[in-house]
Amino acid sequence: MKIAVSACLLGTNCKYNGGNNYSETLAEYTKDHEVIPFCPEVEGGMPVPRPAVEIVNGRIQTKDGEDFDDIFRHGVQVVMERLEKEHIDIAILQSRSPSCGVHQIYDGTFTKTLIEGQGLLAAALMKAGIKTVDIEDI
Repeated sequence: MKIAVSACLLGTNCKYNGGNNYSETLAEYTKDHEVIPFCPEVEGGMPVPRPAVEIVNGRIQTKDGEDFDDIFRHGVQVVMERLEKEHIDIAILQSRSPSCGVHQIYDGTFTKTLIEGQGLLAAALMKAGIKTVDIEDI
C-alpha cells in the first residue's frame, strides 16, 4: 500500500514555526508500507519558518491580512500532480492545518477557534476520491 503523509508527521521540520509534528503512532502504522512525504506549503514556495496563516473568507492570510493564497494553492497543485503519478491508496494528514486539516481548521480569527472544515489539500484529495485520514484518527 502507498501512503501519502504530511511530512511534518514524519519528523521533517517544515511546520510554519520551523518544527515538526512527529508521530510515533504513524511511524508504526506505516512501517511496512511505501510512504510518500509531502508538504504543500513548502512545495508551493513558502519558507521554513513562515508566517502563521488561516483561511480567512476562503483565502489563506496572516493575522495582518497578508495574502498567501496563490502560493498555498500552487503547493496543493504541485502535491496533487505528484500524488496522482504515485497512485496512492490513502493520505494521512496533519490536523487543523489550513492545508492539511481533515475534520477541522481554525476559523480565520486567529483566536485558536476551531470549526468544521478542510484545509486546501485535504479538500482537493477528497474531491479526487482519495481516502483522506486525520492523524488523530490513526
